[in-house]
Amino acid sequence: MRSDYIYPILIFIPLAIIQTTVIPLISINGYVPDLILILLVLYTLKEGQMYGMILGFVLGFFFDLATGNVIGSTMLSKTVAGFVAGYFANENKLTFYLKSYPFILIVLLCAIIDPIIFSFFSAGSLNTNIFKLFFEQGLIPGFYTAFVSVLVILFYPKRSIG
Repeated sequence: MRSDYIYPILIFIPLAIIQTTVIPLISINGYVPDLILILLVLYTLKEGQMYGMILGFVLGFFFDLATGNVIGSTMLSKTVAGFVAGYFANENKLTFYLKSYPFILIVLLCAIIDPIIFSFFSAGSLNTNIFKLFFEQGLIPGFYTAFVSVLVILFYPKRSIG
């Protein structure tokens, strides 16, 4: 099996543990950044749209199993996020994306779409206001996730890991 398929899963395991244990401790009014989404966007930009969709599906499935969410809600939201991030996948612009502000904007876009889809499919009641859903579940966590994604830009190695 190629290493491009193994590395994201190996990185996912400690990130999932951190996401479920440590990250809630740094929440701001219950809003937390999504480290799994940052990993997904990083690998989608490196490998392409189809890879990102499949990786989003797999990571979402494992995260649903690990957290006890409704099976399929995180899978669908991460698959769509991988699809959206895949539109920006370009081999010639990879260094530009990963070493400057476009990475933050791509993460922001995906981080707005991902929780909205997740909330829509895992919400218990159907009388939710769509604008409230957009702001509370999309924009606020999206900006927090984009802010944390600055660390990828700062610490991204000059040479590729995988």
